[in-house]
Amino acid sequence: MRVAMVSEHASPLAVLGGTDAGGQNVFVADLARALGRRGIEVVVHTRRTDPTAPGRIPFAEGVVVEHVDAGPPAPIFWDRLLPWMPAFARSLAGSWSEVRPDVVSSHFWMSGLASLEAARPLGIPIAHTFHALGVIRRREQGANDRSPEERLGIEAMLAREVDRVIATTTDEAFELIGLGAPAEHIEVIPCGVDVERFRPAGPAAERTEHPRVVVVSRLVERKGIGNVIEAMATVPDAELVVAGGPAAEGLGDDPAARRLRALAEEVGVADRVRLLGAVGREALPALLRSADAVACCPWYEQFGLVAIEAMACGVPLVASAVGGLAESVEDGVTGLHVPPRRPDRIAAALRRLLADQP
Repeated sequence: MRVAMVSEHASPLAVLGGTDAGGQNVFVADLARALGRRGIEVVVHTRRTDPTAPGRIPFAEGVVVEHVDAGPPAPIFWDRLLPWMPAFARSLAGSWSEVRPDVVSSHFWMSGLASLEAARPLGIPIAHTFHALGVIRRREQGANDRSPEERLGIEAMLAREVDRVIATTTDEAFELIGLGAPAEHIEVIPCGVDVERFRPAGPAAERTEHPRVVVVSRLVERKGIGNVIEAMATVPDAELVVAGGPAAEGLGDDPAARRLRALAEEVGVADRVRLLGAVGREALPALLRSADAVACCPWYEQFGLVAIEAMACGVPLVASAVGGLAESVEDGVTGLHVPPRRPDRIAAALRRLLADQP
């Protein structure tokens, strides 16, 4: 069996933590590996961002990453990629005409658009995962949403036209039905976690004697890291360790990192807040195990992989009661729910969890 995975901006080869590399990259990489282990031939099609990168790169057993020439071979933020999707679709159609996949697994709305244009004339079925819906983003961000105007209409068309839509939460499934997706075409499959890698037993990262709160996230405003920093002002003696963003040596030049450091100074916790920069997947379990609590406090979140990774490591969470986090984190059992954008409630939940440590 052959599966073509399409992830136009989220390459499984990307270094995580930047503004354009996060949970979707992990999802695509882990799904590709799992399919490959089952003897399925997998090609992951992603946009070329480096002119020197090989056209095809072996990624895992049975898995190859293929770089698609669509637009300048340079990093371009995803919200500016729509004009290059026709070229992306033409490349897919050429590849699939030569070696026909049995099914296309597309990820994110622009990948879905390119996949539909390429696959429909060839009669190849498509299973699409949105990862994030524009209707939710527009609702939560309002005028700050930088998505192309065409996004909402394209997502509604995809919800109706693809053969299957994979939702990661029941909340997303209801949103998809609202977009016109036939209920019988929706499969709710929550994100999984590698429990061999993320488990309570194992090495933990070095730490001080102070209670430790860990955040693992891209350094974008909607992830709520600023709210956690504000909360630390009333969580005495605890330290906050933030993993995400560019490599450590690049934090000084990163606007988001500078904003967070300035906020920490402003609320008087700069000596208790440490930004690590990007942390590799291989080091993440040890970092999570070093925490007394993990904070996942975004303003909205379709799923939230870090939450289930922390739970798999046996670490309690403070999590916003939004999107997938409202389903994956069991309030009072695996963590505590808080309203988004409420530093006071985040602080109260952290104090409660840290007071419960042995």
